[in-house]
Amino acid sequence: MNRLRQHIEEIISVTDEEFESIKTFFTHKNVRKNQFLLHEGDDVQFEFLVVDGIYKVYYLDESGKEHIVQFAKKNWWMTDYSSYFKQKKSTMFVECLSEGEVFCLTLEGREKLSAEFHTMEHFFRVKLTNGYVALQDRIKILLSSTPQQRYEEFSKLYPDLMIQIPKKYIAEYLGVSRETLSRLYSNNK
Repeated sequence: MNRLRQHIEEIISVTDEEFESIKTFFTHKNVRKNQFLLHEGDDVQFEFLVVDGIYKVYYLDESGKEHIVQFAKKNWWMTDYSSYFKQKKSTMFVECLSEGEVFCLTLEGREKLSAEFHTMEHFFRVKLTNGYVALQDRIKILLSSTPQQRYEEFSKLYPDLMIQIPKKYIAEYLGVSRETLSRLYSNNK
């Protein structure tokens, strides 16, 4: 739980007493490599804070092709947010790519936390805003850049993920073939 407190205190301060109450809203889960935290069609019960590991959030189109929406690593939050906030069945999958750990938070817990601790409401607002900005940046890059530019931007922003994630997943995330990614990788050595 110390990691949870450190994560929260990157944005807000909490007293020992407040944290004792805050932590009761979270559950801890160890995750195995290739384990799913969420399948398409599931009830979306949790938002997940990554403590350790690398995860991918993706959906399958009508032809069964995988489309990666997000990778998540330490201190990143993830779930199928549309389904989480609207309390609908999931349209996404969340899969662990390596051994990991997460903290789980229900929507009800998030709402109660925000009501009881206005500083937590601020915390969630900052996190949601940062996520929204990152999503807009990703959309802009996908819509208006070349594969080379997408590769360079991803490499610059996430050099650690370039090493930790299989190249086939990076290719999917960037919207290029595995062969194109190999060519881009070779050109940037």
